[in-house]
Amino acid sequence: MPHKFHTILFAILTVTSSWLVEAADWPQYRGDLGDGVSSESINQTDWKAKPPKVLWKTPTPMGFSSFAVTDGRAFTLVARDVAGAEKREVCVALNADTGEELWAVPFRESEYGHDGGNAGTRDNKGGDGPRSTPTVDGNLVYVYDSHLVLSCLNAGTGDVIWKHDIMAEYDGRQIKWLNATSPVVVGDTVCVGGGGAGQTFLAFNKGNGELAWKSGDDTITHATPRLANIAGTEQLIFFMKSGLVSLSPTDGSELWRTDFPFSVSTAASPVVAGNRVFCSAGYSVGSQVVEISEDQQAEKLWFKQNKLMNHWSTPVALDGHLYGIFEFKKYGHAPLQCVEIETGEIKWSTRGFGPGNCILVGDKLVVLSDAGEVVLVSARPDEYEELGRIKAVDGKCWSTPAFSNGRIYVRSTEEAACLVVD
Repeated sequence: MPHKFHTILFAILTVTSSWLVEAADWPQYRGDLGDGVSSESINQTDWKAKPPKVLWKTPTPMGFSSFAVTDGRAFTLVARDVAGAEKREVCVALNADTGEELWAVPFRESEYGHDGGNAGTRDNKGGDGPRSTPTVDGNLVYVYDSHLVLSCLNAGTGDVIWKHDIMAEYDGRQIKWLNATSPVVVGDTVCVGGGGAGQTFLAFNKGNGELAWKSGDDTITHATPRLANIAGTEQLIFFMKSGLVSLSPTDGSELWRTDFPFSVSTAASPVVAGNRVFCSAGYSVGSQVVEISEDQQAEKLWFKQNKLMNHWSTPVALDGHLYGIFEFKKYGHAPLQCVEIETGEIKWSTRGFGPGNCILVGDKLVVLSDAGEVVLVSARPDEYEELGRIKAVDGKCWSTPAFSNGRIYVRSTEEAACLVVD
């Protein structure tokens, strides 16, 4: 009996341990579920008395790519000179414990045709570069570069396993400032948008790159799609120029869609809160919430023109409220706000963050300002409660923090830092 008990206990602990390791990963843009939420928690919340420790810093020149962190490695995209060629977009893998570069794989040139990515405050401009974030699944890394080339790499070595040039192979439709969307892995497939008529939405076998399905006729924006389960139905929600389009990830068939205005650029991802979906865009557009019924019909709950705009800062959702950085541009000044999803009412607002990004760790917000400050804020709707802040990196931060195994990973157009929290 004791032997059997110990065997069963070992099996339970092994499964539990494996789950905890997986749960602590941050394998793609905005985390495990793409919702900006970590399943971990921060125990030491008095950062004024005991701020996080900087474990390491390393150069990450150019761009707004965020980190994906799994299995002791941290992946992001930078732009730098490559021998014998002009400046290129480069996927780098770092040792998550030390910041040491493990490998680097160059892609296409880092030229974007417009100067918008160099905007910022008077003393914090420049740094235009890749916007997309790598997606990691097991020992495979998927990179969707600015030129709509989807590549599958070996996570350990950086070797290219397969790739598809969406422009050349699927009559791709490029957009102003080029692609910023990140790939989304669903089951045995990796999904992207960007193709032409009848093949805007594309799913490839994640192992061998074979086409699994294609569908749709629309044009992408800069917003990364969101995988979600609404009313028991798994779906992949794309934020297109026409509005929100929800697809079955099994075959690409359309589940529902809702119109939303477009002007110049849409860059914040959809936010799912139960059966409600929030979307927002700058350039005098505004924000909207739709409710999805059990039979997958979308009904508009409210629309606010030129209000609650997210430039590219995607909010997080908790207990009927959104927390995020709103307003358009406002470099160095844009506010962190709490917004009631039911009504769109602003519960509180604090300026001075600029268009950075925030994530949710337990019931705490980890906010990265565009000036490189990491701020810990309570996610509570009754008042703004700041628990401390630390200047983490120099340079311009239009990226999203990552949280994995009690560490915060942030980067700017100049450098990256890993912060250890208790």
